[in-house]
Order: sequence, then structure tokens, then C-alpha cells
Amino acid sequence: MDHTDMLILAELSRNSRITMKELGGKVHLTGQATASRVAKLEDTGVIEEYSIKVNQFKCGYYIHAFITIYTNTPNTHNHQPLLTFIQDQEQYVLNNYKISGDGCYILECRFPSNEHADKFLEGLNKYANYKLSIVIKKS
Repeated sequence: MDHTDMLILAELSRNSRITMKELGGKVHLTGQATASRVAKLEDTGVIEEYSIKVNQFKCGYYIHAFITIYTNTPNTHNHQPLLTFIQDQEQYVLNNYKISGDGCYILECRFPSNEHADKFLEGLNKYANYKLSIVIKKS
């Protein structure tokens, strides 16, 4: 990877729908040379996927929360029932990370209402203890 590849990645991170011609103009290459570099970045696994960013608020998910999970199973590593519950709640869970330090997992969630969040937490409490942090605003 060289400086041009890093510029390509930066531009694609800002707008992955940009044409190769436009991208080439920004990194001082032809569209064809840019397309070749992007293809190489994809083939080598540097670029894993393209995605979109959805405005969760405009989709009706008004509550943004981080939930630190403390499992109830100190003598066993069978977290599968908990993980199955989380997977079944995928409409609310944006990200699920296994962590070290304070807690076992941290979930990033969006809920349409306090009632939905409360129902989720009641279900979660069957498998683990938790600490809830509500996002006030993104800095």
C-alpha cells in the first residue's frame, strides 16, 4: 500500500458511490488506473465490503444505547443462550462486541421507544446482568 492507495481508501470512505473517473481525478490517476487499484485493494482484502450509513432517527429508532453485559455464568463459558437471544433481537442490535475488562460483551442498540428498550432489557436480564448507557448526543 502506498500513499495513493491511502488516498483512494479515504475518498471511498467518504463516498463509496463515486465513479472511478471522479475518484481518479481526486487522486491524480486515470479512471482505468484507479479502477485497477481499487480492484487490487478488493482482491487483497483491504476493502472488505461497501456499505451505507442509515439515519436511525429518521427510521424511527430514537433511543441510542450501549449495553455492557455481565454474564450470569461465572463457572462456564456457555454463552450460547445469551448470544441466541441477542441474535433474535437483531432489529435492535447494531453491533455486538466481545470485550475484555469491564463486562463480557458490549451491545450498541437502537430502540423506537422506552417501552421497546424495557422489553429488550427484561429479556436480556434472563441471561445476564447489564449496565445501560443512553447516548445524549454524538460529539
